[in-house]
Amino acid sequence: MAPPHGNDRQSSGRTPGRTRRALLAGAAAAGALGAAGCSRVATASAAGGGDLLDRLRAQGVVRLGIAGEIPFGYIDRNGQLTGEAPELAKAIFKRLGVGRVQPVPTEFGSLIPGLNSQQFDVVAAGMYVNPERCAQVVFADPDYQMLDSFVVRKGNPKGLHDYRDVVEKKARFATGTGYAEIQYAVDAGYEQSDILIVPDQVAGLNAVEAGRVDVFAGTAVTVRAVVRKSAKTEATDAFAPLVDGKPHVDGGAFAFRPTETALRDAFNVELRKLKKSGELLRILRPFGFTRAEMTDLTAKELCGG
Repeated sequence: MAPPHGNDRQSSGRTPGRTRRALLAGAAAAGALGAAGCSRVATASAAGGGDLLDRLRAQGVVRLGIAGEIPFGYIDRNGQLTGEAPELAKAIFKRLGVGRVQPVPTEFGSLIPGLNSQQFDVVAAGMYVNPERCAQVVFADPDYQMLDSFVVRKGNPKGLHDYRDVVEKKARFATGTGYAEIQYAVDAGYEQSDILIVPDQVAGLNAVEAGRVDVFAGTAVTVRAVVRKSAKTEATDAFAPLVDGKPHVDGGAFAFRPTETALRDAFNVELRKLKKSGELLRILRPFGFTRAEMTDLTAKELCGG
């Protein structure tokens, strides 16, 4: 989703490493449909905003770059496109006069290059907004914000509620390959060489259940989802990690080519309407999002100015 700093959807832009945060079902289905993304979209619009929205209306379809990651954008077991970003895209593009969405599966690290080489029209993968990415694409305002949470044993016997607790109580700590949580733990004083790195949240859950670690760190929405059927573990309350001594909240958004400001602006207008009416939460709730993930953050704020 690879050079350092920010190729993972969840990366804060401060964590090195290549990563892919997909569950097997989503990844396998994305691979099966990979051929669907081989053709290119229409020629890029002219600088200054372009006319891509008019073209999409004429075509009746918008192509979405997805990365096969539950719950953000994936192909389900029935071969249907779903996830928080695709379902939101369906609602917003319908309002914009584009009746159909088509998935173009790719690796997360290929989303921005694929967008800018016109393999698809928009990135719909719950991508975190950070300054590095803002130099390559234009973002809509975030449709969700995200805090962190821990997978711990039932009853949270070590009383682990944030990264400082993990350090102070010398807890055995795990997180995922390339996750932003690696750096959050290191910033709190945890030795990076002592962190158990696992492929994803399922492997993290297994490590906690087996007693190999005391805690696995991930995003609040994925942690809540992964412990749902576990009899041995629970999710801690969501919390904001500290970055440079201050609580940090990430936000995920749709990404557009730098020339497509007109499409981005039209998208934002409809997104604001969905936020105001409460419809956004209704769309995202089936994927584990709650009122705590709703946000008024702007892309400008997260891009750094």
